[in-house]
Amino acid sequence: MKYLKYEIENQIATITINRPEVLNALNKDLIDELGLAVDDMMHEGKARALIITGEGKHFAAGADIVQMIEMNPAQARGFIFSGVYNKIEALPIPVFAAIKGFALGGGLELALACDFRICSSKAKLGLPEIKLGIMPGAGGTQRLPKLIGLSRAREMIYFGDIIDAEKAYQWGLCDRVTEGDPMEQAKELAQKVLEKSPVALDAAKKTINYGLDKDLTSGIIFEAMVWSDLFSTADQKEGMRAFHEKRTPEFKGE
Repeated sequence: MKYLKYEIENQIATITINRPEVLNALNKDLIDELGLAVDDMMHEGKARALIITGEGKHFAAGADIVQMIEMNPAQARGFIFSGVYNKIEALPIPVFAAIKGFALGGGLELALACDFRICSSKAKLGLPEIKLGIMPGAGGTQRLPKLIGLSRAREMIYFGDIIDAEKAYQWGLCDRVTEGDPMEQAKELAQKVLEKSPVALDAAKKTINYGLDKDLTSGIIFEAMVWSDLFSTADQKEGMRAFHEKRTPEFKGE
């Protein structure tokens, strides 16, 4: 791949945005590659967790503005990253964003499509599109309010200010802050995932995502259906038998 590095080691996949010379700015070709990498990962079926990060000092400093300046509306619609980001959000495995340096604009929107955001203490996060005469267009106006609340999301989107990792943590935008490389913390959390039932994790993620835009009653009904269906799985039998027998379960994802 031209703009990404991709590897799987010990059931943990890592996708690294690899344009450090432009602070890992995102262009359409890079996003297309990202979609293909995700498809390949799921086709191989070896990954139990995914970490997305950036090469060098930054995660991703937004979309490549040079490509966008002279676009008309039809061209802009073709440039939108949401299709790939939606695919990442819907993955049946947990996804971690390991953020150092800038995660701005489309870069932060990519991180928002992940399940967890692990930030370096020096990370800077923001949606500065308003300063360019546009607004977030890859899920930022939808995912951010659900994550940090309406007022704080409005503040970030309307003013376009960049916040540091500590404020992001206080607001719930960042899940962990580390003094060192956030990849290390992301790998530790991904390793914990490997100890759990893949079937149960898929079901839990699916149920959480379903309920984000549904009323409470509908979400609880869906939860009950998915929960009860897990009792047809080998992992449920193994997990409960292991608990009863006071041993570590050996989940097989079945």
